[in-house]
Amino acid sequence: MAHVSDLISEDIEQYLKAHQHKSLLRFITCGSVDDGKSTLIGRLLYESKMLFEDQLAALESDSKKVGTQGGELDFALLVDGLAAEREQGITIDVAYRFFSTDRRKFIVADTPGHEQYTRNMVTGASTADVAILMIDARKGVLTQTCRHSYLVSLIGIRQVVLAINKLDMVGYSKEVFDRIVEEYRAFAKQIGIEQFVAIPMSALKGDNITAPSENTPWYHGPTLMGFLETVEIDNDVVQRGAFRMPVQWVNRPNLDFRGFSGRVVGGSIKPGQRIRVLPSGRESTVDRIVTFDGDLDKAVAGQSITITLRDEIDISRGDVLSTSEEPAPVADQFEANIVWMSDEPMLPGRPYLMKLGARTVGLTVSAPKYKVNVNTMEHLAAKTLELNEIGVCNLHLDQAVAFDPYEANRDTGGFVVIDRLTNATVGAGMLHFALRRSQNIHWQAIEVNRDAHASLKGQKPAVLWFTGLSGAGKSTIANLVEKKLHTLGRHTYLLDGDNVRHGLNKDLGFTEADRVENIRRVGEVSRLMVDAGLITLVSFISPFRAEREMARSLVGSGEFIEVFVDTPLGVAEKRDPKGLYKKARRGDLKNFTGIDSPYEAPDNPELRIDTTAVTAADAAEQIVEYLRANGILEVL
Repeated sequence: MAHVSDLISEDIEQYLKAHQHKSLLRFITCGSVDDGKSTLIGRLLYESKMLFEDQLAALESDSKKVGTQGGELDFALLVDGLAAEREQGITIDVAYRFFSTDRRKFIVADTPGHEQYTRNMVTGASTADVAILMIDARKGVLTQTCRHSYLVSLIGIRQVVLAINKLDMVGYSKEVFDRIVEEYRAFAKQIGIEQFVAIPMSALKGDNITAPSENTPWYHGPTLMGFLETVEIDNDVVQRGAFRMPVQWVNRPNLDFRGFSGRVVGGSIKPGQRIRVLPSGRESTVDRIVTFDGDLDKAVAGQSITITLRDEIDISRGDVLSTSEEPAPVADQFEANIVWMSDEPMLPGRPYLMKLGARTVGLTVSAPKYKVNVNTMEHLAAKTLELNEIGVCNLHLDQAVAFDPYEANRDTGGFVVIDRLTNATVGAGMLHFALRRSQNIHWQAIEVNRDAHASLKGQKPAVLWFTGLSGAGKSTIANLVEKKLHTLGRHTYLLDGDNVRHGLNKDLGFTEADRVENIRRVGEVSRLMVDAGLITLVSFISPFRAEREMARSLVGSGEFIEVFVDTPLGVAEKRDPKGLYKKARRGDLKNFTGIDSPYEAPDNPELRIDTTAVTAADAAEQIVEYLRANGILEVL
């Protein structure tokens, strides 16, 4: 006779097996502030019996303390975990919750409704299969409803539920429901959402959440839970697509094993198939597909695996494995949608980082082709993107990457933009296509190279980058340094900020975006002059650290010498040799550095010149001595 404990163990084992093989649905709730997103998720957790007794007791106690729902359980308290969220009555962070029913497992992302936290909504939507767009029946379709709908469309979520909530507060009116549905349908067509399921509900009262409500006898569609349990998850499209596996890790536990680990994000692969490594283009044949549970005869999208090859070829983290028959395209210039997620605006020409899959590369963004008015879908002219704005831009990378258009594969077509200095994520994007110029332009090998130019001149090339406030004395000191170097027989060229704006940069103004482009161009010119073997002196205010670091990155180690001409604002303003500070103080000169535009002083310049302590002539001599001590003036 079997022991009771054995029977219990068998039941638990069968339950776990059944739970393990349930399909998993990821969905997101989004909409405007106070549409009831957190309340809905709390209700789903409650109805799916996913609350422990102590959680339920705490919910009842907290609901009484808060007292916002007239004696009803305040289900939003189950999700709004941050103290600031409870104090303000809004969701700030993205809250992920897991629950399960007899038919399916679920992971739901409760995302903020406030416009300030749209960036968090993008994070939650990036992995979702279904979007539940919440609308307060009293308010109808709002700006944030349109913004979130457009983002849902951009991100590629094709299963959309229009949850018209708080219907109890409008008397369960069919007319209100129908009016909102038609209003939303007209907008949805403009952004490519052709189909959606509209459900009248009250998350607080439980109407049409898990069971049909007697309060809406005119509604004959599915309940929300009924829809979530039965909606088809479109994984087949990914599995039918071309094989893609970004390499996350080169697996080398011992000298006898070398594999390449990652998650298959598209298609399938078998041992014996020919693969191509991108962007290098090297090819080999799959030997084994290794997992923790043993080797596989076939791997499909969604599985994490380790692939071993029959040949020893160079593969690194960030490379993409594809089949030889259907290789991923490779390019370094693209058109893309960008959702800007930083309080600081996106500045064209500023150097950023792009993370695409497991690869991180240098990125600059051109001025937007247009930004989108999410209310009217109108394309508006723009020079930059502000927080939460969405635009179409051209991207330029510092190296080629393997990719797919976002609509073909989210994983190889979606990317994030990272600030180089703070390492903060400042944007998210979706690749449209590679620009033709990236396929048609190739680097031309030139036999008379940089070393040959430098050898002919008998000197080591370098960039002396003078930065500081207007009136600090940069141009005066740079001019004296060049005269000394000329006397010593050095080949030089001086790029002065005012002079360059008469020609190369005469089309640029003084906005932050134009200043970034100003320095980007000068940085590129400086690189060309170093290639020509010259000692190049650059005298520009160059107020932003990011652009100075970009210029430094264009030349070799030890070839960039940052000279910070450090003069207090008050001293520079007293000098005011060109009368610019007076104009700025009167308001006649906008975006003037030090007055209404910031100056970011260097953190670790090679040279700091305190012009309150030394004369321009002494400063010039100090700089020449630095060059001599560091070998720049050695004759080759």
